[in-house]
Amino acid sequence: MFKEKLLHTITSFIEEIGIDIIYQKLDEPCFLPGLKLYKGNILVDKNKLQYPGDLLHEAGHIATTLPEQRLLIGTPEMPENWPSDGDEIATVIWSYAALHKLNLAPEIVFHENGYKNQSKWLIEQFENKNYIGLPLLEWMGLCHQNSKEDSSHLTFPNMIKWLR
Repeated sequence: MFKEKLLHTITSFIEEIGIDIIYQKLDEPCFLPGLKLYKGNILVDKNKLQYPGDLLHEAGHIATTLPEQRLLIGTPEMPENWPSDGDEIATVIWSYAALHKLNLAPEIVFHENGYKNQSKWLIEQFENKNYIGLPLLEWMGLCHQNSKEDSSHLTFPNMIKWLR
């Protein structure tokens, strides 16, 4: 029951920001069980999905990709080096902002079987406001860093917008 409610919360948010989720059987192996990115959409095999929080990470990949490249995701036309290390960093910090927006525990995305065994370290960094990758999100126009000079705008982990 918890997993279904969590899945609903996460998928509702993802769809609200403009990313489509398509439920279907995925026969081919996926990098993350039960998930595949294709042409700006997230394909989900509910029977194979192990961690609902992985949906937020995958949504972050789409959200931080240039709009003109989103439809190339999962196709041979997408550059082979996508996502780059910088893209991955932006996706990680984007995922943290999404967790904050949804009032979910960091462990939902940063679970023990992800992030090359660095999940606990990432949670510690973010909880201590060491927002690794934040300048990338600001450069993309998605958020503002904390600023003592100008407190008139929302600052991270609040977002200005969710899609590049």
